[in-house]
Amino acid sequence: MKAGVLKPSGKLQQAVRLLLLVSLISVLLSGNLFAKTAKEIDVSVDAALERFYKQVAGAGEFAKAAKGMLVMPNVVKAAFIIGGEYGEGALRIGGKSVAYYNTVSGSIGFQIGGESKDIILCFMTEAALNKFRASKGWEAGVDGNVALINVGAGERADTTTSQDPIVGFVFDAKGLIADISLKGAKFTKLDK
Repeated sequence: MKAGVLKPSGKLQQAVRLLLLVSLISVLLSGNLFAKTAKEIDVSVDAALERFYKQVAGAGEFAKAAKGMLVMPNVVKAAFIIGGEYGEGALRIGGKSVAYYNTVSGSIGFQIGGESKDIILCFMTEAALNKFRASKGWEAGVDGNVALINVGAGERADTTTSQDPIVGFVFDAKGLIADISLKGAKFTKLDK
């Protein structure tokens, strides 16, 4: 009798791969892996704002008109059927960081890959800003609606045509990302 190596079935292999992937995503989204100091977050926020001003025509007008800006640089998304996002950023008022936040969201469905993007929320009214700051965990689409700005090449984001209390911008190295939603993204204050 010849001894052989038992090979797991195809379904078992798929289940093991999925379990490993879910474990990896859980570690990535746990926050401990990405926990940054306030200074590190501020450096990333400055870089994201620089990209914002260069890539989005009219960004400076929004920044001046906003009562506060939540800047979430390099929000990382990883997915293989089950996906998740994580990022850390700062709430800036008057150009200074006044609090630090993280964002976490998850999704299920056909998806694969990874990406990094910057998210900027401009609070255009004191009421919207105060509600955000008072929350224990603010969720887009539940605790406040975010009007996402999507301008094409040669167009400007304009504060005079957008009268929404919260205006959002999502962009990567190529510019603003179209057809994206922040609904379900949760922003939680960090102790820094």
